[in-house]
Amino acid sequence: MVIMNNEEVERKILLILRILHNSGEAMGARLIARLMEEHGVFLSERTVRYHLKLMDERGLTRLAGRHDGRVITNLGIDEISHARVRDKVGFAISRIENLAFRTTLNPNTREGMVPVNVSFFGEEAFENALEAMNKAFQSRLFVSDRVAVARVGERLGGISVPRGKVGFATICSVVVNGVLLKNGIPMDSKFGGILQVREGKPVRFTELIHYSGTSIDPSEIFILGKMTSVDQVASVGKGNILANFREVPAACRGLVDKIRSRLQEAGIDGIFSIGEVSEPVCQVPVDLNRVGIILLGGLNPVACAHELGIDVDNQSMSTVMNFRELRPFSEIRNHSTIIAGS
Repeated sequence: MVIMNNEEVERKILLILRILHNSGEAMGARLIARLMEEHGVFLSERTVRYHLKLMDERGLTRLAGRHDGRVITNLGIDEISHARVRDKVGFAISRIENLAFRTTLNPNTREGMVPVNVSFFGEEAFENALEAMNKAFQSRLFVSDRVAVARVGERLGGISVPRGKVGFATICSVVVNGVLLKNGIPMDSKFGGILQVREGKPVRFTELIHYSGTSIDPSEIFILGKMTSVDQVASVGKGNILANFREVPAACRGLVDKIRSRLQEAGIDGIFSIGEVSEPVCQVPVDLNRVGIILLGGLNPVACAHELGIDVDNQSMSTVMNFRELRPFSEIRNHSTIIAGS
């Protein structure tokens, strides 16, 4: 058991636990190894099986059946929650970088993978949630109006929907990072925050959390803290919404504008504001020879529903989905209304 003191082994075990926890069902070593590769960790199926055996001995996982693979135990879930602080700090920025790399969307062909947030609503509350989110979608307080819905036992990307819940996927603002990256433009993700809006235009950030110092997406924190007023912004154009701050090299400004137009044509409108070279944006200083960019938060519609008293469990920046699997929100809402009224 001395090997369990090895820091590298512990990190791999923690990643396996997260994969099992997000899956919500039994998984075998082969599938786990493939999903670990998406996080930049490459292990053979045999090595993963060895780690799983050690994890069984520690009570972190258990065999669900001879051919069904492993599931995470309550002790394993507790291990994720109390993992070493230094392994957690900066986890948000690593997720952004990982999802940006995995983004393959081509705005011209509208094909490829896009990063998504996954939110879980209670089955009985989902119709009300759709109605509550409609105002935010109509006011274009989103990264994209393309969404996906999944019921119990179904998946959104690599995440299974638990019993009693409905899964709702929204495109994450990291899609902008990913598309720019594929076009040779590096984007520096600074922080997520609460953006004050007046007459529908950005004014200033009132709260911010730097990605490099948090293990949780700031949007999740702000939603739980009831710090948004998306419904009010959608109604009267004034209030607080979720937004993110990025920077790009000044030399890339012209190309960013062109890619922004291509994204808008593909149904992605996450760029809320672009500043001037080395000039502050919404009272936020910008580094020399850099351009500040404000991205809308992909969870703004979900925040709108939560403001109206609808419980939701968010897993932001959680997985990727094929862009063609997502549909306009209006189609989802209308179809759901028809089913509810039949």
